[in-house]
Amino acid sequence: MDQDSGLFDRLVDQAWPAPGRVTADGWIYRHAGGVTKRANSVLPPADSVDSARADPAGDVDSAVERAEKFYAGLGLRCVFSIGVSSVGVPSVGVSSVGPGAVNGLDAELDSRGYRMVDPTLIMTAPLPRDAVPAGEVAPEPSERWLRTWWRVDGGRHRDDDETPAMEWARRIMTGVPAGYAHLEGDTGAGVGRGVVQGRWLGVYCMAVEPRARRRGLGRSVLRTLFAWGRERGAERAYLAVTEPNVGARTLYEREGFTVAGRYHYRVAP
Repeated sequence: MDQDSGLFDRLVDQAWPAPGRVTADGWIYRHAGGVTKRANSVLPPADSVDSARADPAGDVDSAVERAEKFYAGLGLRCVFSIGVSSVGVPSVGVSSVGPGAVNGLDAELDSRGYRMVDPTLIMTAPLPRDAVPAGEVAPEPSERWLRTWWRVDGGRHRDDDETPAMEWARRIMTGVPAGYAHLEGDTGAGVGRGVVQGRWLGVYCMAVEPRARRRGLGRSVLRTLFAWGRERGAERAYLAVTEPNVGARTLYEREGFTVAGRYHYRVAP
């Protein structure tokens, strides 16, 4: 089987595309007005072979300096995505690899005072054949969908001088075809976003309003996306969840998800 240590790096990058991106020697500089680290960070070369080709051993220092200069020109803090460390994913043959695609990158950033933030798990699960949707999945995010997600997860982002932060979020989400589940409960709403990528369904933007939690709404949103993805040929689902988010992890584990990898960010001082 194909031993592809950068599988989830690429899936996540494709499913959450930064409107602004520059590729140089295998390094991808992503920017989206500071809205989400995922869309405003450096993605290193895909694997160790490409890394060695793109930046010879010992040249990590130069790569970091180029990235810092790029983000300084945008008025953004330099952030690196470090991962994914895959730990054996059924059917895709991903072997266990250490965190960070480029040898020495994480250590170099640590020595420069970059903080490690948002340790995140990649979790995967087979899509159940009997998933029953609890509602419709729309091809575009409605204003209500956006407001719900923004209140739960997005509102920490600030507007820049030209573009509102929510507009940046909309541009990211609609940069690829996706499905948007929006369910109303008795006390609030739950939303989620699905992206079909071949046999994979990427699950994003899972958010339930606080007053509507612990009533099964998150599970219903998830299963609605499962059914939608299965109809479009997906066989497995993946998602990213921060390690401290015990509530979400518990839901995902109950729905059959297991840990397939980890990543984190390094943020400039």
